Amino acid sequence: MSRPIRVAIVGAGPAGIYAADALMKSEVAADPGVSIDLFERMPAPFGLIRYGVAPDHPRIKGIITALHQVLEKPQIRLFGNVDYPTDLSLDDLHRFYDAVVFSTGAMADRELKIPGIELDGSYGAADFVSWYDGHPDVPREWPLEAEKVAVLGVGNVALDVARILAKTADELLPTEIPANVYEGLKANKALEVHVFGRRGPAQAKFSPMELRELDHSPNIEVIVNPEDIDYDEGSIATRRGNKQADMVASTLENWAIRDIGERPHKLFLHFFESPVEVLGENGEVTGLRTERTELDGTGNVKGTGAYTDWDLGAVYRAVGYLSEELPKLPWDAVSGTVPHEAGRVMEAGHHLPSTYVTGWIKRGPVGLIGHTKGDANETVACLIEDFRAGALRTPDAPQEDAVLAHLTANQVAYTTWDGWKLLDAYEKALGEPQQRERVKVVEREEMLRASGVTLPQE
Repeated sequence: MSRPIRVAIVGAGPAGIYAADALMKSEVAADPGVSIDLFERMPAPFGLIRYGVAPDHPRIKGIITALHQVLEKPQIRLFGNVDYPTDLSLDDLHRFYDAVVFSTGAMADRELKIPGIELDGSYGAADFVSWYDGHPDVPREWPLEAEKVAVLGVGNVALDVARILAKTADELLPTEIPANVYEGLKANKALEVHVFGRRGPAQAKFSPMELRELDHSPNIEVIVNPEDIDYDEGSIATRRGNKQADMVASTLENWAIRDIGERPHKLFLHFFESPVEVLGENGEVTGLRTERTELDGTGNVKGTGAYTDWDLGAVYRAVGYLSEELPKLPWDAVSGTVPHEAGRVMEAGHHLPSTYVTGWIKRGPVGLIGHTKGDANETVACLIEDFRAGALRTPDAPQEDAVLAHLTANQVAYTTWDGWKLLDAYEKALGEPQQRERVKVVEREEMLRASGVTLPQE
């Protein structure tokens, strides 16, 4: 091949950027070279880090620094505010590129099929996260009228939701939250937040650091019932074989034996309580019914037949994210992923030529952000193997300006990496008068203008 390999990556979150980095570090980067275009439907890059990580986690957002270094490379271009398949179809992508990698992540809520889940006051955690993270495509207001709130799930997203609900707006003001989120949280009436898990402390999926951070707020009293500290043989084996699980269990044990303090907001961590029904009247949430469970010796649990009705005004389910189906690609509705073999998209037992997946759309929304590096390396290795074998499709228009002409002809108001730098500076300037690092811009049109894009009506 007398030209660089042209690769399109759809989704400019961590998974997509890690894939670009893996390509840049591969042997083909030197010969014949690579030319990579990242397409992102949001005007700004970084995906989950910008729109899925709680604003009071600057440590995690520090990952952006490493991602910046990747996107600075001249062989990589960013096109934001470009939607698949509206602005670029699969046929378009194959016309312009030797290979296409989908890394669109997961931003929807997985279903929880229990009675009453559809009541007003019953919410998906992903929707709430999108609101407090200033996602431009969600409503600007969020109802926060309930004084007692339930969060269903024992993963890090559940902790994020519980912590944001339990903190005061002023505690969060130094972060990047936009004005509408600050005003919404100021009106939050929640005084009690109850987190429910159906299994025990050894099975909780919290990371130790995230769990300990709950107790750092001067306004949040974390409470664990001593009766919820229980282990069977399977649980003990888990603690012995998993350092993080052991650290989580130890933290919970320490909280269970201490005296309850006087911090104004109470955050209860309940274990061995399986949600079976969201209770309601007149179409609105009034409570939650749980069944008490007990360990069965293996670390799993079984129901005891003992039920508790909890007086609650809102319920948030944090039982997992779900990817959105991608048009023109095969789909596994159960797992919410694209069928693949080591990243090669598979349909009817055959690899769709030049088509690959990485990240959560590949393996499901599990693991931490850094785990997507392994996904990217595996997928890119397959792509390079296919290139060496002559198995990639030959694009009709591989020139770098061909896709630019297509976007321009279709009046797509796309942003660029230089545009992100402008938006980045703009958000930081908004924060300066308040001595904040930045204030996130919510409105899509304002993001585009700040990125240097001239809108059609202008």
